[in-house]
Amino acid sequence: MPFAMIVLAVNLSVKPGKEETVAEHFRPLEAESRKEKGCLMYIVHRGVNNPREFLVYEQYSDEQALEAHRQSPHFQRYAPRIYEACETQQRSLFRPLENHANEQRENEF
Repeated sequence: MPFAMIVLAVNLSVKPGKEETVAEHFRPLEAESRKEKGCLMYIVHRGVNNPREFLVYEQYSDEQALEAHRQSPHFQRYAPRIYEACETQQRSLFRPLENHANEQRENEF
């Protein structure tokens, strides 16, 4: 049986001078995204050596949860503002080799 959990990794390089604006848009997006049903993890990282680089690591219980995230009011509000400040974007989808989603849920109880 295939595993339902899906991971999205987004690498962004923002335009010079837009770093703080992008960081300010990511803060509420990250906070609201973590509250979504089906969102297992949502973490925004900023480059240590290059503060114009961001990595967003997202885990969802399934593709429907990812699609619900994309349709959420907070995503619709902040994502366009973030993307318009970007020079480059790269999105990659992943699935786990093993089904750790059930293990994580069991450990929460």
